[in-house]
Amino acid sequence: MALTINAKTYNADSYATNTVGYIGSAKTVSVKDDVRLARTAPKATATFSGVGRTQAKMTRTLTLTGALTPTGDAICSIDISVPVGYASADVDTLLNDMGAFLASASFKTHVKAQQISY
Repeated sequence: MALTINAKTYNADSYATNTVGYIGSAKTVSVKDDVRLARTAPKATATFSGVGRTQAKMTRTLTLTGALTPTGDAICSIDISVPVGYASADVDTLLNDMGAFLASASFKTHVKAQQISY
């Protein structure tokens, strides 16, 4: 199974319980171009239905300038936790809002300049 992110295709490469690893076209022995999808099932208690958890993690090896090493890995990991019984539209809104924030100039400044106050 393939996973498409923007115009790039990642192919399933490794499988484990509740985890699938995907590799992109730039993947080599020394260069990372990976996506990992994982999930954790809800664990209910007597008073709470639980939360379902998912994770999407992308790792890419970048060429560095002005650093002590020529390359380094960049990692973007997104963890989502939703309570059992959620409305699909609520999750859509949550993800749409977060997706817009991830693509915004503010978030890019947060990552590049490590700025946390606006």
